[in-house]
Amino acid sequence: MKQEMLINVSQPEECRIAIMEDGVLEELYVERTSADNYVGNIYKGRIVNIEPSIQAAFVDFGVGRNGFLHISDVEPQYYRQGGLDPDKAFDLPEPAGKGGDDSQGATKTPPRRRARLGDRPRVKPPIQDVLRRGDEVLVQVIKEGFGTKGPTLSTYISIPGRYLVLMPPLGRVGISKKIDDEQDRRLLRDIMLELKPPKGVGFVVRTAGTTRTKQEMARDMAYLLRLWKSIVRRMRKYSAPIDIYQESDMIIRTIRDMFTENVGRILIDEPAAYERAREFLELVMPRYVSRLQLYEGKEPLFHRYGLEEEIGRMYQRKVPLKGGGSIVIDQTEALVAIDVNSGSFRTEQSAEENAYQMNLIAAKEIARQLRLRDLGGVIVNDFIDMRKEKYRRGVEKALHDAMKRDRARTKVLRTSPFGLIEMTRQRIRPSLRKSIFRDCPTCNGTGTVKTAESMAIEVMRTLQLSSARDDITKLDISVHDDVATWINNKKRREMAHFEDTTHIQLHVVGKDGVSPEHLVFEARDSAGRQVRFP
Repeated sequence: MKQEMLINVSQPEECRIAIMEDGVLEELYVERTSADNYVGNIYKGRIVNIEPSIQAAFVDFGVGRNGFLHISDVEPQYYRQGGLDPDKAFDLPEPAGKGGDDSQGATKTPPRRRARLGDRPRVKPPIQDVLRRGDEVLVQVIKEGFGTKGPTLSTYISIPGRYLVLMPPLGRVGISKKIDDEQDRRLLRDIMLELKPPKGVGFVVRTAGTTRTKQEMARDMAYLLRLWKSIVRRMRKYSAPIDIYQESDMIIRTIRDMFTENVGRILIDEPAAYERAREFLELVMPRYVSRLQLYEGKEPLFHRYGLEEEIGRMYQRKVPLKGGGSIVIDQTEALVAIDVNSGSFRTEQSAEENAYQMNLIAAKEIARQLRLRDLGGVIVNDFIDMRKEKYRRGVEKALHDAMKRDRARTKVLRTSPFGLIEMTRQRIRPSLRKSIFRDCPTCNGTGTVKTAESMAIEVMRTLQLSSARDDITKLDISVHDDVATWINNKKRREMAHFEDTTHIQLHVVGKDGVSPEHLVFEARDSAGRQVRFP
């Protein structure tokens, strides 16, 4: 499996990173400099409001929009038992060998946290008993805001390195659940034990650390500990609201999180970005610096690899599949609906087998499109109906397996009695489509507008309101050209009859370049003064 990472920053307003696998675009990340990107940043904020009805607090963390903090994201050290002492919170002991006296401490789980890695206490006190208006809290943004909703916050701080994740509240060492080989897990646990992390500070070994040496892990741990100490110092020095730590830019972040030994080459088309990436690799992964290359071709990087056309198809509703089938993706406010169509896809087998093979192809493409478009929330997949239970289970497994490489958290349910497979995908930031496009000002995002006939009928209905008004003697009606043509041709007799019976003079004005639903009435009285209508 040959992978390449292509980084396009030739336009200073936008950074695009594409991950190719055997020549196929598998993942795409886009970030605009004009967009607010807060996920991963750490702030010292102040509680401005408590809402017991939804068990949440709203936090001013200095970005102009208050963040949403639910009780489930409040770390136990904030639970009030005589109040939270900010001078004792977030203490970081000295590493063993430099003043520490318990090399085993980080591997022992406190009694209240004897649970699965990442588990949080099941019983939470009411948020009004934990936090009060004016309290200062250290928070991390875990989800961007959507529409009128502010960013989602958490007091469970986690700072990713290349091979480790520092999680101060964890208090022990853990291994990523994605590392399922028991021998690898034991080896990594032994390495972490030998490194003697500070007592009471938590670390999680990432999947990228599976084949790393003790020296590489030690370097990553030392970096994270220095970073955490600087965060604590800054937190204690400044009053809320203040930014404490900002995540790396997307290039560094993506290389840190996505680079594996399978990535044979990283191509960057901008010298300054290339130098930043090179400095990062020399610091964190010096053995892989040779895989980083500066693209100096005359043809734009994404055009050179045929990505622009592929990216253009990502914004279309209909996605063609191999063999003649297709999937149709519709995004609504609450969910994403995906419909699988067989089209001209045919096999030499039965209709049932034909549907099964089409669904298997669609399952893989659905998982790929969800990653590329960064769609989240509730997703309903309408596959082609299949009667055999083994075929239904096969499609479920294919979809589940295809979603394994997705970095977002997902959950796939069993096929419903109606043949639907429902699933959820973690929503961290707005989808790629929402980030690049805006709602059409003509149709307001509905994708449809009223016909000329419908608008003409609406005009006639509104005219009936004016017949009851004694103060109106003239009406100027401004509509789209097509609507004006329809009225003057198809409604001419009705308009003349209206003028004769009401003695209101009508004047229809057609305009070009306006919305097909444009409709403006201007009413005047006998003295020529404008009156309000309708």
